[in-house]
Amino acid sequence: MIRPDGDTLRAIQRIELEMLTEVDRICRKCGIHYNIIAGTLLGAVRHGGFIPWDDDADVAMLRPEYERFREACRTELDTDRFYFQDHKVTPGYRWGYGKLRRKETLFLREHQEHMPYEQGIFIDIFPLDAVPDSRIGRVLVNLDCFLVRKVLWARVGRRADPSRIRRAVYTLLDRIPEEAALGALDRRILRAGRRRSQWVRILTFPTPNRAYGYRRRWYEGEETVIFEGIPFPGTRDPEEYLRFKYGDYLRIPPPAERRTHPVSALRLTGGQEAAETDHEN
Repeated sequence: MIRPDGDTLRAIQRIELEMLTEVDRICRKCGIHYNIIAGTLLGAVRHGGFIPWDDDADVAMLRPEYERFREACRTELDTDRFYFQDHKVTPGYRWGYGKLRRKETLFLREHQEHMPYEQGIFIDIFPLDAVPDSRIGRVLVNLDCFLVRKVLWARVGRRADPSRIRRAVYTLLDRIPEEAALGALDRRILRAGRRRSQWVRILTFPTPNRAYGYRRRWYEGEETVIFEGIPFPGTRDPEEYLRFKYGDYLRIPPPAERRTHPVSALRLTGGQEAAETDHEN
């Protein structure tokens, strides 16, 4: 297992910055609204760029903007350097959000080696769908989302989960045909599209607290933040958003709480291999 750090981690971040600027270029050209969110926005506010130990980047778009972005990638994306994935365009892809990846790289997630699609260094592109304004309604949607997410995750969970019992459950869930699982996701996206509410969420990604959603207004507007010396659109009221998501977001977590994605193979642009011996546990 490889946990990138030092110069290798910084090289990954530089590649991800290329992808962020490509997203920004496409969105500006096509009039698509997006925000940098989560750890990327936190890094901009707290560190002026990447969180030093972070190995990915996060972008969000309300669902109509996300659909426009997917279509724009067909004609506007620099396909000499990048490729876009989501379950609509990538066979075998089981996540309910997109990834922009760098060609000629490899970021092979541990326990996902068997997944049937390319796994280059990436940034996440999250679509935000409407959820009910009432908390009880969001609780019920959260339960529904949890069940769909676990079915989609089963292909990985049957190998990755440390519990033998849960691995057995995931093995059973993985017998549900992929078309049925993704069809269930698509029906929930359509249902969300008929709502008019002030709350949104990523349907197949856990929410950070018991509100089970985020304020739509954070994503309808923006406040420019400087990330790695480049202006990007953060959320509206970024401090309010960050307090909601992280609490005391200015606190630097101790080393034991700092997380990166464990990978089994890593290759940087141009065929440069990461030194596994320096990062093995």
